[in-house]
Amino acid sequence: MHDMRIVMGMPVTVDIVDAVGPSLIDDIFDYFHGVDQRFSLYKDDSEISAFNLGEVRVHELSHDMKEVFSLAEITKDQSHGFFDMRKADGQVDPSGIVKGWAIRNAAHIIAARGAKNFYVDAGGDIQAEGKNADGENWRVGIRSPFNDQDVIKVVSLSGQGIATSGTYVRGQHIYNPHAASKEITDIVSLSVIGPDVLEADRFATAAFAMGQDGIYFIEEKLGFEGYMVNAKGIATMTTGFGAYVIS
Repeated sequence: MHDMRIVMGMPVTVDIVDAVGPSLIDDIFDYFHGVDQRFSLYKDDSEISAFNLGEVRVHELSHDMKEVFSLAEITKDQSHGFFDMRKADGQVDPSGIVKGWAIRNAAHIIAARGAKNFYVDAGGDIQAEGKNADGENWRVGIRSPFNDQDVIKVVSLSGQGIATSGTYVRGQHIYNPHAASKEITDIVSLSVIGPDVLEADRFATAAFAMGQDGIYFIEEKLGFEGYMVNAKGIATMTTGFGAYVIS
C-alpha cells in the first residue's frame, strides 16, 4: 500500500510492503491530522495555541504535549542549549521536534499492526524499516538546497531515520538561542541519520542552530551521521556517513 496526502502543511507519504488491513493507511493519516490539530501554531484552537495564550496550564496539558515538552528539555540539555523551544518572546514552539516524534509514533502504529517493511515520510523526514518491494534497503534522496529538483545524495536505510534541517524551504525559521538576533547564513542544509527519525530530527535541528560547527556535534554522537551543505554549496560529511551512500 502506498499513499501520499497533504497533512500538517506538507506531503506525508506512507508505503507499506507487507499485507495489512486496508484501514491502516487511513488510521495513520488520521493520526497525523490529530497531531496537527494539537500542535499547530497556525490553528487558534490547537492545544499549543491555548497554552501560549495562557488558557491551558502545564498540569492541564495532554500526555502527548507533556511528552514533547520533556523531549525538548532533554534535547536542550544534550545540545548545550542550541535547541530551545522557548522563544525570545516567551512563546513555546516545539515544532523542531514534533515532526520526528509524530513520524516515529506512526511507525510504531504500523509495526504494531504486523508490518515489518515500510517507510513513513513527512516533509522529507523519514523512518525506514525492513526492505522495499524489491527486497532491498530503502533508498532515500537528499535534495539540493539550491534546486529542489536535484538530488545530491542517495542513501540506503533500513531500521534508521533521517531528518534534514535547513533554511532553503521555510527561510530563517531556525535560530541560535545563544545569538537569537543573528540569522544563520553560513549553512543551508544539514541532514542527520540516526537510530530513529525522532533522534535524527531533534539533533538535526540543534546541529543546524550551531551553524558550521553543527557537523562536528553530530560527528561526536555515537550512532549518528551527518551531511552538511554550506552557503557556498560545499558539502561536509561525518566520517561514517559514506557507509550509507549509494550515489
